[in-house]
Amino acid sequence: MRHGPAEDAAESGADGDRALSASGRERVKTVAKTLLDAREAPQSIFTSPLVRAAQTAEIVAIITNLGDRAGTVAVRREVAPGGSAVGLVRSLARERKRRVMLVGHEPDLSALVSALLSEAMGPIEKAMVIGVHVPSEGGAGSLRFVLEPKTLRVMWAPGAAPG
Repeated sequence: MRHGPAEDAAESGADGDRALSASGRERVKTVAKTLLDAREAPQSIFTSPLVRAAQTAEIVAIITNLGDRAGTVAVRREVAPGGSAVGLVRSLARERKRRVMLVGHEPDLSALVSALLSEAMGPIEKAMVIGVHVPSEGGAGSLRFVLEPKTLRVMWAPGAAPG
């Protein structure tokens, strides 16, 4: 998931301190509710340490009742801009972790999805969720769904089923 829409500038002037805007928080809430309704709520979330991503992860965790389901949220540098999230995802797949959500940034997320699917992926919009199945034995992943944040439409890949 890409973080939700953020303010243009932080009081500190640092890009990493930019927080979600009010409309960004609302968009993330509605996306999280849609994930829950589609039975695609995450079991764990790994987020970039940048404020806007961490806030997105927190909202998703609250709306999807992650804590009630013994889920976790963790900050990981691999999901930060310039990080190496492919290694993290492959490691989680080998551990057979299911429904893991990474909350990060562009262009890193589209590069991650492209690497996992072994095909080019266009830019990921703010608050968009791309569901990818990553095989535990390695190899190319497969697209499961795309949740478009403006329409809240979940587009399932052929042969993919919710849950």
